[in-house]
Amino acid sequence: MISFVILTYNEAANLPRCLASVAWSDDIVVMDSGSTDATGALAEAAGARILVRPFDTFAHQRNHAMGACEFRNRWVFHLDADEVVTDDLRRELCAIADSGESPFPVYRVPSRLIFMGTWLKHSGLYPSYQVRFGRADELRFVDHGHGQREVQPPELVGTLRAPLDHYNFSKGVNDWLARHLRYAHAEAMQSQTERSQPVAVRELVHGDPTRRRRALKRAAARLPMRPLLRFLYVYFVRRGFLDGRAGLDYAVMIAVYQYFIGLNERELTNGR
Repeated sequence: MISFVILTYNEAANLPRCLASVAWSDDIVVMDSGSTDATGALAEAAGARILVRPFDTFAHQRNHAMGACEFRNRWVFHLDADEVVTDDLRRELCAIADSGESPFPVYRVPSRLIFMGTWLKHSGLYPSYQVRFGRADELRFVDHGHGQREVQPPELVGTLRAPLDHYNFSKGVNDWLARHLRYAHAEAMQSQTERSQPVAVRELVHGDPTRRRRALKRAAARLPMRPLLRFLYVYFVRRGFLDGRAGLDYAVMIAVYQYFIGLNERELTNGR
């Protein structure tokens, strides 16, 4: 079996779908940030354990859960409340957990971005990976931009084939925009750091998609006109136009997000 940690804050709209996708687990921990809606009641009804901690960063929240819990299982998977474990992913996770031994202490999982009922196969940059699955004694995180990264070097990170589904727009586009306006400041600070880091050409063409994408992000931090370039990359280079109207809408939204990251960078550099 596998234990699950689910991050929540006022997620009554999303949590039932997330919980249903992991109902086969015998150990679910809801790491809540102080919800004022029915999140807690839904978690209790599903038999989940609940931890409460004021939110500061994703890495700190995830690490708190890892340190505060005695998990019933050796392997732990982290979810956000707007994410769903697919049947294929469940089978792959169980195969690793049941094998007894694994060549990797942690694994990264691809994410399918769902927007207005459409899987953004192209404009959602599939497969984009995050480390979410690992042994309870190894799965830890560090802050990176508005999110988090694993502490392990690349050679100790395995790759899962089956995806989770991410309903990132489940509370509507206004909620998505409000969250990303908050994220823009953290991304601006990270972008300033990445400008100071060298980018090796071999990393830009590396066979590992995660290393290649991270190198491209560091290189892109040095470029002018990034909102326009990001739109062109998502819509044309990644063929977001094949996702139909949803692909166009998302390409515009992600360009707007990039524009606000740039505004935050200028504010950090020049003052308010």
